[in-house]
Amino acid sequence: MAWIFLLIAGITEIGWALGLKYTEGWTKLLPSGLTILGMIISFYFLSLALKSIPVSTGYAVWTGIGAFGTAMIGMFVLGEPSSVLKVICVLLIVAGVVGLKLVSVSN
Repeated sequence: MAWIFLLIAGITEIGWALGLKYTEGWTKLLPSGLTILGMIISFYFLSLALKSIPVSTGYAVWTGIGAFGTAMIGMFVLGEPSSVLKVICVLLIVAGVVGLKLVSVSN
């Protein structure tokens, strides 16, 4: 269950990271509120996951999911600049996350 909680935390991290763009420096009320809600949900599920997963693994996987998802959405949905090298670098993050999962001794 801890890995499912970590996945939920990572996915909601993508949401709040993208939400930061729309807060316009925290001047827009609805996007700011939704971003804060996403942060709370993300940290809540991260804290649940860290009951069973070592913090070094859990935090790295959480940030990896967030970095990968945010970068992919930024490049392929929001039209941010992309390149083959940038995609390869993001895939290296995925390789690290998968590696951490494979060497993890917990659930």
